[in-house]
Amino acid sequence: MERRKEKTLRQQQHHQSNHKYRIISSSPSAFSHSISSPVFLEMAAAISSSSAPNSVFLGVDVGTGSARAGVFDEKGKLLGSASSPIQIWKEGDCIEQSSTDIWHAVCSAVKSACALAQIGGEEVKGIGFAATCSLVAVDADGSPVTVSWSGDSRRNIIVWMDHRAVKQAEKINSCNSPVLQYCGGSVSPEMQPPKLLWVKENLQESWSMAFRWMDLSDWLSYRATGDDTRSLCTTVCKWTYLGHAHMQQKNEKDSKDMEACGWDDEFWEEIGLGDLIEGHHAKIGRSVAFPGHALGSGLTPTAAKELGLLTGTPVGTSLIDAHAGGVGVMESKPETENDDQNDSICHRMVLVCGTSTCHMAVSRDKLFIPGVWGPFWSAMIPEYWLTEGGQSATGALLDYIIENHGASARLANRAASQNTSVFSLLNDMIESMMKQMQCPFVAALTQDIHVLPDFHGNRSPIADPKAKGVMCGLSLDAGEKQLALLYLATMQGIAYGTRHIVEHCNANGHKIDTLLASGGLSKNTLFIQQHADITGCSIILPRESESVLLGAAILGAVAAKKYSSLSEAMKALNAAGQVIHPSKDPRVKKYHDAKYSIFRQLYEQQLSQRSIMAQALA
Repeated sequence: MERRKEKTLRQQQHHQSNHKYRIISSSPSAFSHSISSPVFLEMAAAISSSSAPNSVFLGVDVGTGSARAGVFDEKGKLLGSASSPIQIWKEGDCIEQSSTDIWHAVCSAVKSACALAQIGGEEVKGIGFAATCSLVAVDADGSPVTVSWSGDSRRNIIVWMDHRAVKQAEKINSCNSPVLQYCGGSVSPEMQPPKLLWVKENLQESWSMAFRWMDLSDWLSYRATGDDTRSLCTTVCKWTYLGHAHMQQKNEKDSKDMEACGWDDEFWEEIGLGDLIEGHHAKIGRSVAFPGHALGSGLTPTAAKELGLLTGTPVGTSLIDAHAGGVGVMESKPETENDDQNDSICHRMVLVCGTSTCHMAVSRDKLFIPGVWGPFWSAMIPEYWLTEGGQSATGALLDYIIENHGASARLANRAASQNTSVFSLLNDMIESMMKQMQCPFVAALTQDIHVLPDFHGNRSPIADPKAKGVMCGLSLDAGEKQLALLYLATMQGIAYGTRHIVEHCNANGHKIDTLLASGGLSKNTLFIQQHADITGCSIILPRESESVLLGAAILGAVAAKKYSSLSEAMKALNAAGQVIHPSKDPRVKKYHDAKYSIFRQLYEQQLSQRSIMAQALA
């Protein structure tokens, strides 16, 4: 999730009319190139305070642009949250961060969240971490090892969206290893094996120095507890670990750190990374555990002091950020929903909408779906197989379209003068244009503009990292109204991408008929309504909009033994808010069916054009 940009979150915040928290200040864009940003805090606290709860749980979420922390009570209510920006370096396809900087941001956010919630460190009974699926390199002392051409030791994280390893991914996929069938038939350059291979081929000194290679969320829990146990979520989803090797150890009540028996040694040898097998896979994970399993002896004295919490506070095995969002929202059922449906969560897909969007569905059966990651056993909800689709640029794409248009500066100035957001102005402008042009419905404004949103490749279901974005129907008009149309068409293109993923999953065994949305973009009512109309699915919004933070806090609650299982905790702490239904107007469906057909053709045309140009250069 795969992740929200803090700026997108900030600009979308006002769209949720029943929002209960007051934003005091905000952080810079997640794509800022600054490497020495001052610490800004984005803080939220409940307007009406009540007596302190018996116990609270803390969730930490490290996204692309910030570290966030949220304090939740025993009913899953957010008591206070805070955010601190993190550094990012972006040079072409190489995007890097610093684990040292991230830990400082985490500590700042945790202390501020507790202060805003008026909670003392001793009241926090459990903590969980979620983060982007970025790759962290540290030496035997836990110090950073550079993964950067620059040689800067601070830059020891290859960010999830980094695409430097496209050639390495192609090399790995040419091996046709059996493990590839568990990630849609091919690895993505956003996964860890291609990135590891890139480092070995290009930064030999760093490769030799690295003692541990870790997913960011696993590194956070390791930094907090000193326990090197890895999560089934991270290893299965991003490292080709075969989680179903542990199907006989699925009893969560008795689960302990499990010896890592799901690595396919032949795969690592075949792709040229056989040295990672040494020491019982010590560098990539000798033991794994279900999400929420209590790690070590809880917080170490050092980490507790840095975080402002108590030594020994239970810490749950981590989740990838988008998957934490799934845990924080998937059991959100409206009061009117019939609970008689067996395994109703198997009919749902969670959209975690931020910088990118992750599309996650679970099933009891093992479903192999070409171009879609998975099936991953117990990678999000124990005992369920996870299917994971995604779009690599959604919030990031909308920001890009707006910021690179000629009318952007004028619109931003007007938004600032009116103390509102650019998104609010664009949404209002679209509504006004529909009335002025006497369009039968909002979507019809874009009948001449079509967008293929693959500006950062196609993650699924086509799984083509070389795919490019396409915009059809442009003119010389550089005005604000034209920007509004491009914004709406891009939003629709993203929704058509979701429809493509849903249809592809259903054609391969899923029975998805309901969506649950969370993340920054889910606060944009126009974005959500377009998704409902285009997919034909009702969309459930959670009661607590901070579903990733809630999912992380649930890990802490399970580690603290407040609940006997992750599933039990989800049922207790998830709650539904508003439900958005698709339009019943048959003209809307007919219109979107036509535009969806064009959407699908745009990629086919791109393939044809790619072939023609390849022949011309041969």
